[in-house]
Amino acid sequence: MNPLRTRRSALKALGSTALLAAAVTVPSATAAVAHERKSRPSVALDWYDATAATIAAAGAATQITNSRTWAISWLAAARATREVPPGVDRSAFQDAALASAVHDSLVALVPSRAQELDTALRTTLDRFPDGPAKAKGVAAGAREARRVLASREGDGLDPTSVNAPFTVPPAAPGVWQPTPPAYAPAAQYGNRLARPFLLAGPDQYRLPAPPALDSARYRADLAEVREYGAVDSTVRTERQTETATFWFGSSLTLYTEPLRVAVARSQRSTPGRAALVALFHVALVDTQIATADTKYAYLRWRPVTAIRTGAIDPDPEWTPLHITPAHPDYPSGHNTYAGAAETVLTALTGPRTAPFELTSPTDPGVTRTYTAWSQLSQDNLDARVYSGIHTRSADKAGLFLGKRVAGHALHNAERLFGVL
Repeated sequence: MNPLRTRRSALKALGSTALLAAAVTVPSATAAVAHERKSRPSVALDWYDATAATIAAAGAATQITNSRTWAISWLAAARATREVPPGVDRSAFQDAALASAVHDSLVALVPSRAQELDTALRTTLDRFPDGPAKAKGVAAGAREARRVLASREGDGLDPTSVNAPFTVPPAAPGVWQPTPPAYAPAAQYGNRLARPFLLAGPDQYRLPAPPALDSARYRADLAEVREYGAVDSTVRTERQTETATFWFGSSLTLYTEPLRVAVARSQRSTPGRAALVALFHVALVDTQIATADTKYAYLRWRPVTAIRTGAIDPDPEWTPLHITPAHPDYPSGHNTYAGAAETVLTALTGPRTAPFELTSPTDPGVTRTYTAWSQLSQDNLDARVYSGIHTRSADKAGLFLGKRVAGHALHNAERLFGVL
């Protein structure tokens, strides 16, 4: 897919090239920090934070379900803010519409947080005088929330459906088996049965098969993860261990702050900011669906199984640095997420930004500084090898798949925003 054509299609779907015109200019770190501290209060950021807090406090146990919550809420907001009725204050209407859309969507999807969300909505609406702009904005947000929620009814992304039962095939070379120490049942199999937002089907971008077990590529992959990913590795550096631990947590959690940075530094209007958040999460839902499709199509075993029981220098005692997640190796889900996130952020905000700091719940006390979205992807790629839970081929394939699915989302964004 032509990246320039993809970006142009996304810009067209989001309304106009003016919406994203400032994205390619990278301010200095000092200017960016000053702007973020002095800029007027932003309803978009307020509700971004409310969404993040809602999911952190009472979200679903399954990552894709939480991605769905983001996507629905902000797609409703992006649609509600696009068309301003004549004769009303544009800013007041759009802020009220965004707050109403996100509020109503979140209350429907996470009802246990209704009280906190109701309070947040009152706080937002109290900023504006009563009148047509506020009233029509609230009504528009409520209307679009209802529409988007109805359109996603029964999409198979609820926690029970996501973790649909999977029958593990008999043990054989290369075939995934439950992994130590818990030997837990397969997770996320149901993702590949779910209904995407924009993909024609879960298998639309299914990857080619992973490297054959008798290939030089496979031998190199296994040798690398055996040496660098072992819990007692003598070749992994302190920095590499930190990378593995820093990026071991949930991708949704780790990418919440980078996306917020992009939204906060954006000079776009309220609809433009809402569209950025919506497209990001729509692409990530579809990416996770496509990831599960490829994973369960090939059922490639994890490094711990390959090293302990495979034909190449088996070591029954080998243990990875981190516990292996309960699903197949190929491709890496962390890397499909990274590839999709990088693609959307690059297309809609440019490849670089002023330095920003990032922390991780799985590596308390450590702060990393980034200046380009691709740096997040590179750390993800390396981290899963250093953790001992993925081969490098699975990581590279993940980045490739995530970028393809996100490119598809950008190219077809008019289907999200072009028709209300």
